[in-house]
Amino acid sequence: MESNGKTTPHKGGRHPKKDPAVHRYSISLSAEENARFLSLYEASRMDVMAHFITACIFQKAITKVTVDKATMDYYMRLTTLFGQFRAVGTNYNQVVKILYRNFSEKKAAAYLYKLEKQTAEMAVLCQKIILLTEDFEAKHLKK
Repeated sequence: MESNGKTTPHKGGRHPKKDPAVHRYSISLSAEENARFLSLYEASRMDVMAHFITACIFQKAITKVTVDKATMDYYMRLTTLFGQFRAVGTNYNQVVKILYRNFSEKKAAAYLYKLEKQTAEMAVLCQKIILLTEDFEAKHLKK
């Protein structure tokens, strides 16, 4: 192939930034100051320490995120429990259909009576769970 000298060879690498950060500063911290700085940095949950320092210097908003593991665990278990309640409701409907299809009306009514007693106990248990959840939210989740 012919080259007329008009093509520029590809250098490779990154494209240069329009406004590169070239000014650097150095500070020294005591052990106590460094521990405090690191705890503030970890509490901010920022990925880059340089961004955290810049935010501190120019008084930008620094977000502090706290995650309560006990609360998260409680709500995960509560969600699982409600999923199981939904499954019980589905099974309840299936059992009622099977009882009426496979047994006489008198025998099905006897089984349904037992099932109804268990359902009433489960409803009481559900009310206790709701009360415990409201109590937990009032004590531990202050908004």
